[in-house]
Amino acid sequence: MDILIRQELPEEYNKTEEVVERAFLNEEFSDKTEHLLVCRIRKSDAFVPELSLVAVTQDNEIVGHILLSKIHIIDGTTVVANSLALAPVSVAPKFQNIGIGSQLIRKALIKAKELGYQSVIVLGHKDYYPRFGFKPASLWKVKAPFDVPPEFFMAMELTENALANAQGVVHYSKAFTE
Repeated sequence: MDILIRQELPEEYNKTEEVVERAFLNEEFSDKTEHLLVCRIRKSDAFVPELSLVAVTQDNEIVGHILLSKIHIIDGTTVVANSLALAPVSVAPKFQNIGIGSQLIRKALIKAKELGYQSVIVLGHKDYYPRFGFKPASLWKVKAPFDVPPEFFMAMELTENALANAQGVVHYSKAFTE
C-alpha cells in the first residue's frame, strides 16, 4: 500500500484527532485521551508544526499521525538540553500492523534532525522503539518526571553526543498534564 507521509495541515486537525482517538480505543495502556493531548500540544509553545505528520492513502484518507513536541531536560533549575518528545504515534485500527507507524516514526526523526533538533525522548514499548535507535534514557542519566520502569523510558541522539552532558529530569510542556 502506498502511503504518503507529510506535514499535517490546520484544516485536517479534526480528522487527525478522530484517527488518534480511534487508534487508542482498544489499547490496554491508554487513558483514551490521546486525541485531546494532540489538541492541547497544538495550542502550546511546545508545538512544532513541521513535526506533526500524517500518513495519507492514495485516496487522501488520513490513516496515521505522529507528533514530536519540544521538551527540556533540567538538572536542578538549569536546562541542560532541549529535546523532543515523541508522543503520540497513531494509526487507524484497520491500517495497523502494516508498517505505517514505522514510516511515521522514521520520517519524523529525519525531519527533526533536518530542523536541527538533537535528541528525542519516548515513553513506549521496550521491544518496539529500539528498532529505531532508542535506548534506555538512563544510559545518559536522563530521568522521567514520574515513576516508570526504566526500559520503557527511552532516548535517541539525533546528533552524536547530544545527551552526553544532559543528565537530569525531562520536563514536558503543560499540555501533557492539563
